[in-house]
Amino acid sequence: MDNQTEVRKFILLGLTSLQGLQKFLFMLFLLLYLSTLLGNMAIMTVVACEPQLHTPMYFFLFNLSCLDIFYSTVTVPKMLAGFLSGHQGISYTGCLSQLHFFYFIGSSEGLLLAVMAYDRFVAICNPLRYTLIMRPQACLLLAAAAWTIGFLHALMHAVMTSRLHFCGPNHIQHYFCEIKPLVRLACIQSKEGRKKAFSTCISHLTVVALLYVPVIFKYVPPSSGSSASWTMIATVMYNVVTPVLNPGSTP
Repeated sequence: MDNQTEVRKFILLGLTSLQGLQKFLFMLFLLLYLSTLLGNMAIMTVVACEPQLHTPMYFFLFNLSCLDIFYSTVTVPKMLAGFLSGHQGISYTGCLSQLHFFYFIGSSEGLLLAVMAYDRFVAICNPLRYTLIMRPQACLLLAAAAWTIGFLHALMHAVMTSRLHFCGPNHIQHYFCEIKPLVRLACIQSKEGRKKAFSTCISHLTVVALLYVPVIFKYVPPSSGSSASWTMIATVMYNVVTPVLNPGSTP
């Protein structure tokens, strides 16, 4: 049966197999992760406790900080564990869950950044009507829409990926469960199977093209050769490094 899943566990190969780099990378990404947590938690605490910051701009910044914390937490702790113990195993269910939450948070963050850009546009171009347009109810609705659309977008990918058939090697050339390396492992032997894989990727590519520049470079290169390493480097940039930069960009 095409929908039967035989592989019940995957092995994450991580960023590198060079033993000499494991401890260095562990310390580096641990520092980046702690900076993400502390910086964004500080922003959330200040915004929540300071009444003068209860404005649309800081409301969206609060949401962005929350998303940045979740975004790194979905993948970085597992990657850190891999640096200490070598290749990391992850169950089939855990893999799909990680994939879902990664795209859920990432898509929501991209949409929230668009909302924040709209907020600044209204403030600059229509200052007299700013408080009317960006009233609390509208801000709450925009934030909820970003989270909801991101969740539905990720759910679509998780459902389509779960329909793929995995029957061969289970080594994922990445530090977390991502769609591209998973599709490479799928037993896509029929036209129907190829159609499933295509439908899984095409909507993803469409949305991702609107997000960060590193993400665009991640999906444009061909799948052969050294693109797997470039994919992981690009993912690290927007999954680990970008959340660290958020506290530093506070106005």
